[in-house]
Amino acid sequence: MLDHHLILENDKVLLRPLQKQDFPILRALCTDPKMWTWFTFDLSTEEGFTNWADPALRGERLQFTVVDKFTGQLVGSTAFGNYVPRDQRIEIGWTWLGKAAQGTGINQAMKKVMLQYCFEKLNLKRVEIKTDVLNLPARHALLKLGAVEEGVLRSHTLMVHGRRRDTIYYSVLPEEWEKIKKRSGNRV
Repeated sequence: MLDHHLILENDKVLLRPLQKQDFPILRALCTDPKMWTWFTFDLSTEEGFTNWADPALRGERLQFTVVDKFTGQLVGSTAFGNYVPRDQRIEIGWTWLGKAAQGTGINQAMKKVMLQYCFEKLNLKRVEIKTDVLNLPARHALLKLGAVEEGVLRSHTLMVHGRRRDTIYYSVLPEEWEKIKKRSGNRV
């Protein structure tokens, strides 16, 4: 079981469990429908936001609120989900950042602190990350991080406006995590 009170942080971000009192601030970051082109929910609508948040509040995944430590502001969200202790694997996903936080290095910083927890505390053997095959910025960011592209699941996920998404999988294994850390100067 994952600790649903878990707090992760490094010098750039603090990740703490999502709480209902975060909703007004997070909702204010979600108002542009164009942000949700690659996401499985349209968080710019009340229904979309609720459908995204409810499984997290029920404990189906460990959804974090992302805090930019430089500004102290809430800037988005990310999660651990699909945890399979027997197989020693987990998925990082359900990730989004408000427009002001995009391209600032926060995404890389939060992924690194999550990977550190997965490999150095949970001793996992595999961390999975998936995205829309058409989402080239996310794909580039995952490769830049050091994740390995694995393959495409065709017509995998129904998107908000009825499009069927081809999903591309990436993963990080323990030896790849060591390389990621070394490239970061062992700073996470």
